[in-house]
Amino acid sequence: MADDGTHDREGAPAVRSDGGTKGADTVALDPWGSSTVDDYRKLFEEFGIESFDDVLPRVPTPHYLMRRGVIFGHRDYRSVADAMTNGDPFAVLSGFMPTGDPHIGHKLVFDELIWHQERGGDAYGLIADLEAHAARGLSWDEIDKHTESYLLSLIALGFDPEEGELYRQSTNRDVQDLAFELGTKANFSELGAIYDFDGETEVSYMQSVVTQMADILYPQLDGPKPTVIPVGPDQDPHMRLARDLAGRMRYFKVTEAYASFELDDQERALVTRAYEALAADVDDPETDVRCTDAAAWLDAERPDSASLESTIETLESGGKEPLRPRVRFLDRNATDDAFEALIEAVEGEKRVYEGHVDSFDLDREAAEELARQVELDHGGYGFLPPSSIYHRFMSGLTGGKMSSSIPASHISLLDDPEDGYDKVKSATTGGRETAEEQRELGGEADECPVYELYAYLLSGDDDEFATHVYEECVGGERLCGGCKEQAAELMAEFLEAHQEKREEAKDVLDGIDIELDSPRKR
Repeated sequence: MADDGTHDREGAPAVRSDGGTKGADTVALDPWGSSTVDDYRKLFEEFGIESFDDVLPRVPTPHYLMRRGVIFGHRDYRSVADAMTNGDPFAVLSGFMPTGDPHIGHKLVFDELIWHQERGGDAYGLIADLEAHAARGLSWDEIDKHTESYLLSLIALGFDPEEGELYRQSTNRDVQDLAFELGTKANFSELGAIYDFDGETEVSYMQSVVTQMADILYPQLDGPKPTVIPVGPDQDPHMRLARDLAGRMRYFKVTEAYASFELDDQERALVTRAYEALAADVDDPETDVRCTDAAAWLDAERPDSASLESTIETLESGGKEPLRPRVRFLDRNATDDAFEALIEAVEGEKRVYEGHVDSFDLDREAAEELARQVELDHGGYGFLPPSSIYHRFMSGLTGGKMSSSIPASHISLLDDPEDGYDKVKSATTGGRETAEEQRELGGEADECPVYELYAYLLSGDDDEFATHVYEECVGGERLCGGCKEQAAELMAEFLEAHQEKREEAKDVLDGIDIELDSPRKR
């Protein structure tokens, strides 16, 4: 990563990791509102999203959106990347809310879904019609009008429905049944805090949230597997809740512990420091390091932590009980039979308590595998926390965020090629006020919606071409008029080819078991 926020990957254009926004720091995520992400780097700090650069080397033959920094962040994508590398099962799912015509911004998600399918993933594309009806108030006639269009573009771009699954939320009973079960682990207060629901929020709106959680976990109904959800950063609240619910549905929670009592993550980190320091100075750490010893060490060393006093108090309450590292199985939702089976399955030294089992011989990874297998053997889901990758929002052609409600700001995949040409020709650019200034100072490609078209779409997999356009722009060799003309011609060619493929996709769609006309119409 270069100091100016550009990517220095060999053969890739320098695309700003913060989406080209200078000096802004406003971050607000709302899955249904007008989300603001003025500086994508803030998401790493405020919401725990990791930089995709950290995982990129583990991705076999990464998509150009990954290489160019358009996909900028992730949650737990390493498990998916490793599954691709090792040939293990994994899945990819994304949903499309049919509120209007699909446009070039949606193509980012289509491409991510298709790319993962081409690399062996079980691929799921869904029409979020319950969400559209509950959260956006669309009629079923309006929803049906756009449903077919989304599916045609997805298939035209390369989705293989014979190797994947397409469905509507409203007609997938398995999703609805799973949503009901997930609803037993969520409450109104939690949804209100995440989504700002209040006493005026319609129940169906809240139900649509739980249905989306079921969509995200649906690929694991036939067995746990790494699953990635490609989304924009505005959808991260959904991902955080889905990961939480996946854990709450598990029969057992596996943690690390040191004594018969429980510690939270911060307290455990402090006890680990104390234990490791004390164990280095005794003959037998299994018997010679006691709770009161660790409390005294922490009180003397005073490591910086908001949990210091509570940790000391807890350790003092433990008295002379020895501190011994162990793996703990906590009973979350297990049946009596499953809990007894777990006790039987834990080999080696163990201690059984009411509500948990401690193992002194298993490591954390082996314990996780054992807990999941016992759960699956006794009718549980064994969910893995779903992963996610995050792509930057495309800028609107007129400046600002691309919006379906502003026709001039976006290009629909259904636009007449001539209209697409004209929209690009009329687009805002990152050029200077005069040609002379452009040649002298160079263009601001990082702030240019037209260059985004090259990087996100028009260059396709050709990094060399995208780099050439970028370097000519910032070097002052490329003027905006010629650049827009080339982009406009490429856009017209893309739309013409895509719409021809949409026509061919109609025969494919006719052979798919999916209802295009909703049975819910009144």
